[in-house]
Amino acid sequence: MNAESDERTGSAEQAVAASAPGGTDKAERELGSRAPGFIKASRPLHLSWQVGVFVVGLGVVVAGVLMLVLPGPGWLVIFGGMAIWATEFVWAQLVLRWTKRKVTEAAQRALDPKVRRRNIILTTVGLVIMAVLVGIYVWKFGLVLPWTIDE
Repeated sequence: MNAESDERTGSAEQAVAASAPGGTDKAERELGSRAPGFIKASRPLHLSWQVGVFVVGLGVVVAGVLMLVLPGPGWLVIFGGMAIWATEFVWAQLVLRWTKRKVTEAAQRALDPKVRRRNIILTTVGLVIMAVLVGIYVWKFGLVLPWTIDE
C-alpha cells in the first residue's frame, strides 16, 4: 500500500525540478510577457505589441494622474494602468506585486484594535481642535457669508 498521497509526490517532484540547475520556480514562470504565442514568435510583431501595451498603459496612468486633481478615482486608474503594463513588462509586475503586498500589510495593520483606537482618538482630537479654531475665528471676525457682503 502507498502511504503518500499523489499531491505530496507531485509537489516534491516540482520542488526538485525547481531547485535543479536551470529550473524556475512558480514566481519566475509568472513573470514576463503574456502576449499570445504567435506574437512572441515574430520579433517585430512582439516589439510593436510591447509599444502598443506601453502606450495604452501610459494613457491610463496619465488619466489617473489627472484624476488625482480632477474628480475621479485617480489611484484606482493608476493601478489599472500598472496592471496593463504588467501584462507585458516584468518591472511593472514586480512593482504591482510590491504594491499589493504593502496594501495587504497596511490593511492588516489598520484592522489591529490598538491602531484603530489610536486613529479614532487622533481623529477626534483633530476635529475638536478644528472646531475650536473655527469658533475663535467666528467669535473674532463674525460670520459673514460671501453672498451677504454689501459692496
